[in-house]
Amino acid sequence: MPTALLSVLAAMMLAACGKSDTAAPQNNVSAIADHVWAFSQAHPDGFTLDIRSMTEPTEGIAVSYAATQHSHSRQQLEGVVAHAMRHDGYVGGWQDSTDSLYYFDSTRLFAESSLLSAIRFARDNGQQSAYILSTQTDIPMAGKVAQIVERGVLRVGTTGDYRPLSFCEADGSYWGFGIEVARQIAAYLGVDVAFVKTSWPTLTADVLAQPQLFDLALGGITITEARRQTMLMSEGYLANGKTILCRTQEADRFHTLADLDKPSVRVMVNPGGLNEKFALEHLTHATILVHQKNEEIPTLIAEGAADVMITEITEAPYYVKTDTRLAAPLLDKPFTHGEIGVLMQKGQEDLLQMVNNAIRRMKDDGTLKQLHERYGLVYAY
Repeated sequence: MPTALLSVLAAMMLAACGKSDTAAPQNNVSAIADHVWAFSQAHPDGFTLDIRSMTEPTEGIAVSYAATQHSHSRQQLEGVVAHAMRHDGYVGGWQDSTDSLYYFDSTRLFAESSLLSAIRFARDNGQQSAYILSTQTDIPMAGKVAQIVERGVLRVGTTGDYRPLSFCEADGSYWGFGIEVARQIAAYLGVDVAFVKTSWPTLTADVLAQPQLFDLALGGITITEARRQTMLMSEGYLANGKTILCRTQEADRFHTLADLDKPSVRVMVNPGGLNEKFALEHLTHATILVHQKNEEIPTLIAEGAADVMITEITEAPYYVKTDTRLAAPLLDKPFTHGEIGVLMQKGQEDLLQMVNNAIRRMKDDGTLKQLHERYGLVYAY
């Protein structure tokens, strides 16, 4: 066969192969769209699907592309699938109960440690939120979390007077169990942390201040229904309860609440917090002394300025360990039982969920237990 004719036949075969290759993706798109459509009908509450394997990823931050917005029908789904095949390989969808339309989008999946990148991509693509798959957490672009992540700093209010939970040294540095928890929360958000001084008497006002003084508060703050009425509180990360500090030589003097509730017993508390509230409610016969600085009270007890300090089972062991003049005879029999949590303004539900996510992760991976052991605290989780 002449060489010229062979060349012509070869060209025709290449052309035919080229036509086959261009037609195949269209058929793949249609078949994949069929699978996604069938999957969507069984998942009206929403899904993110890897169309390369037809599996649902369990981790990552899902954010939709602007290019595939307002895709609802089976026909429009083909455009979504085609876009996903050219880009990241993920399709997301959910059914809107108000109009019964199914919304499909080509989706990008970010690592959960890349929240800032996900938020920036969401803003660039005109999205209202980003979605964390592992915790089913929605991060609204108009919410508090996005603001903190873009700022790059979590501002934490803390009293700095409550060893070993939160203490501020003379040089302005902070340490303590609660301080470590704050750093863990900031790390979960992928940001730095800055501590802002507050006080027990002004805690509520400072949390509710406008403009905000800080994003959240922690460090020995007991979860109460009264606080939940006006603010948001996280899940507990530390068990607590009211107990006492007294001088070692008088430890046998106090066995019950009734032993404290006598005019001869001088009970010292710091102002504005639950310690003062407890003393005023339950020790109506005792002599109540109010001292402004919580961190100074243990030393005053040891020196005889008062007989008893109302404190928490979280605070008392530290002072017994560091000052042999002090005892906590009722440590294993606290007057109350509760938990310590994180406090913040209402309207920050997205931040509350992220804080709870961080606390749950600390419980699951052993970080919280390690912190309890480091600070000599009882682990109850």
